[in-house]
Amino acid sequence: MEDGTSRAPGQCTGTDEDEARQWDVRADCDVRQILDRVADKWSLLVIALLDRRTMRFSELRRTVDGVSQRMLTVTLRHLERDGLINRTVYPTVPPRVEYALTPLGISLHEVIKSLVLWTEDHQQEISTARSAYDVRTAEEEHRLQAAGH
Repeated sequence: MEDGTSRAPGQCTGTDEDEARQWDVRADCDVRQILDRVADKWSLLVIALLDRRTMRFSELRRTVDGVSQRMLTVTLRHLERDGLINRTVYPTVPPRVEYALTPLGISLHEVIKSLVLWTEDHQQEISTARSAYDVRTAEEEHRLQAAGH
């Protein structure tokens, strides 16, 4: 590729070790879009819940505290489109719909579990850092106010 020539939309840097450190941050980068999707709070919760078992929409809605019906529907559609969950419709009256992780979704759940374990292992350090930050910024704000700014 010539210098100054941009890559095609959606094409991101490669995945070798050196290039992985230089993430493509363009909004049209496929990798960035996938990360944005799977790392949002509703997707993470749905993937974690479906790791345990197949669930119906109403079960997911009751279990995922704070999610609206519309947001859950959008999240499930995105996860299905990305191949992370399967949606099965049973021809009953009313129709019964169940959701389950695909093998791809199961592999993603393993990565998510690692992130959760890291968070649990370091939550005290993060809490300490937050408290120190809050004290530091409050002191700075107080000094600015005392100086008349």
